[in-house]
Amino acid sequence: MEAGYTMGMQPDGRELLVVCVKGTFTIPENGGEPELAKEQVPLFEADEFTGEPGLSAPLYESDYAPRKPFCDVLLNGSAHAPDGQPARIVPVSLQVGPISKTFNVVGHRVWKNGFLSFKPGKPLPFTQMPISYDTAFGGVDSNHENPKKHTAWMQNPVGVGFHTILKSAFVKDTPLANTEERGKPVLKPNGKYRPMSFGPVGRGWQPRSALAGTYDQDWMDYVFPFLPADFNDAYFQAAPKDQQMPYPREGETVGLLNLTPEGRTIFRLPAKNIMVTFFLKNGEEKDIPAMPDTIMLETDKKIFTLTWRASLPLKKNMFEVELALIAESEEEKEKLRSKKEISFPLTEIEEDELPEEV
Repeated sequence: MEAGYTMGMQPDGRELLVVCVKGTFTIPENGGEPELAKEQVPLFEADEFTGEPGLSAPLYESDYAPRKPFCDVLLNGSAHAPDGQPARIVPVSLQVGPISKTFNVVGHRVWKNGFLSFKPGKPLPFTQMPISYDTAFGGVDSNHENPKKHTAWMQNPVGVGFHTILKSAFVKDTPLANTEERGKPVLKPNGKYRPMSFGPVGRGWQPRSALAGTYDQDWMDYVFPFLPADFNDAYFQAAPKDQQMPYPREGETVGLLNLTPEGRTIFRLPAKNIMVTFFLKNGEEKDIPAMPDTIMLETDKKIFTLTWRASLPLKKNMFEVELALIAESEEEKEKLRSKKEISFPLTEIEEDELPEEV
């Protein structure tokens, strides 16, 4: 598996040494067990997007969050029509442990002129449809001649189908969302609909951005460069609220409906206990269990990744730590210690220079 480290900071300014471990596993057939993939996905050092950053949907978020209070469950993939037969609407469902999320995936369609307003056109049949916030309800309406009256659906400003200037020249034949809540179809261009997808939520979207705290003149004068007092650790969660769960412990069951060509896929997450031992230069050893806090399912690639995280609060800086050792058991830890096969030796780093990974 892949491993790396970085620095983090608590709201009170105390620094953290953060170690991340990422494993890539195969999605098995029904009843099978996931296996460690031959090719391991690296840790992402920065956010990645489907297109231009800020103007397209987040595809992957940096793996180096200082901490996550809950486990993010994310999925990049497509909807598959049952039995490979073209369909206009396909329900999809993701279930991992205690969380379950279901919505409809709809074929391509556009807004049409209706009686006194606009109405959704008839969706085209499909056998496979990518799921993304790029094609979920939302977007920006910049058609008004006065820039001050431009609007955006801040739950998903990169989406489609949202309009507030209801003129035929601006709305007719423009695309609608390819996803919608079950029982709450998209019927109005200026309606208030939840954008439906399984991927990461943008850092500047609502309601996530509200968790980042207040950055006003008082913060500039008295708090900068530290986090504001009203910063909420939930900001580090990349998944929407309904895709967050307690840290998995026992290899929870994963259920996928119409997210694979097979139609229904069920398997269990691998149960791994990962311990990070920090060896301090003063001779102390600190064992900190790494928590599995990110699950990313890549259903079209038939793989998924699990990311574990351990954070060590520091008294001064990272040079208090000589090395960090990662093991899945006490026996493995002692074996690695005896062979001196350590993950992150820091002894050769001068205190006036930082490693490239930080």
